[in-house]
Amino acid sequence: MALRATDLDQLIRHGFDDVIDVRSPAEWVEDRVPGAINLPVLDNEERARVGTIYKQVSPFSARKIGAALVARNAARHIEEVLADRPGGWRPLVYCWRGGQRSNSFAMILGQIGWRVEVLEGGYKSWRGLVVRELYERAVRAPVVVIDGNTGSAKTELLAQLGALGVQVLDLEGLANHRGSLFGAFAGGQPAQRGFESRLAVALSRLDPVRPVVVEAESSKVGEIRLPPGLWKAMQAAPRIEVSAPVGARAAYLVRAYRDLVEDGPRLGQVIDLLRPLHPAKAIEEWHGLAAQGRFEDLAAELMERHYDPRYAKHRARAGRAADLVETDTLDDLPALAARVAARVARLAGR
Repeated sequence: MALRATDLDQLIRHGFDDVIDVRSPAEWVEDRVPGAINLPVLDNEERARVGTIYKQVSPFSARKIGAALVARNAARHIEEVLADRPGGWRPLVYCWRGGQRSNSFAMILGQIGWRVEVLEGGYKSWRGLVVRELYERAVRAPVVVIDGNTGSAKTELLAQLGALGVQVLDLEGLANHRGSLFGAFAGGQPAQRGFESRLAVALSRLDPVRPVVVEAESSKVGEIRLPPGLWKAMQAAPRIEVSAPVGARAAYLVRAYRDLVEDGPRLGQVIDLLRPLHPAKAIEEWHGLAAQGRFEDLAAELMERHYDPRYAKHRARAGRAADLVETDTLDDLPALAARVAARVARLAGR
């Protein structure tokens, strides 16, 4: 049987015991249906080999060799990963576009007696639903942006707001990046398509009658591009700006970027990325502060001479007023989040 997916929620809440992506590991890493496990019937090298034979020899030769490889790999998956699946197991299988790879594997599973279904259109049908969510429809809920200069604890406040029951969208979490030159996380960022699948799922789950709070971002988070529709909604949204003194922000940044502070070589490499933007003397001063372990002084310097001026220029170009929330300290974020939540509620009531 084939399953025709008509909306994201249908695939998110699919009801199958397992969703099996039989594409190559390289295809799976780039993007996949949420929760899918990868049981490739052709690995990266095998897929490339069959494709070459298809183009350079003949489609028949490619299909013959491909069939042998698929059968061999399917047998291994059944003997290993699927060995404990019971008789009533019900999987959903897909490949790139619902063609030979998924149907071949599904036929073998079906002969065992498992109630297998194939996703009609394969991964491409999932991708089409993601594109529709991100590029063809408006954001489902009214957007409120939480803004503030670097070090204002916006990302952590977003998590605190979520704990208070406020609807939030964590773009930096989805992109696995803190949104600045210093913001890379271990493991790197997902592929653009992988990020878009995560974002589409998050957007599809929004309650349309409640505002969703999003952290102020540029049109890119690290190397990940935001969809134009979301970016425009963020640009037009009402803003709540958290304002804290440089000293409080510097202390917070040292805590929040502990991973970078404790990795001297990596910190030095990131400081060097600023060379095209600042005099050599400033760069050497910042290296010196890092070498001396004066990380709060370094954070304050970077904010005052690099980040804060850029934020000011961006806000001046945008020309929009913000609802200001001032604080002298960033040591009690739950209390600060409660103040921000009250502002969100007030904006939603306008």
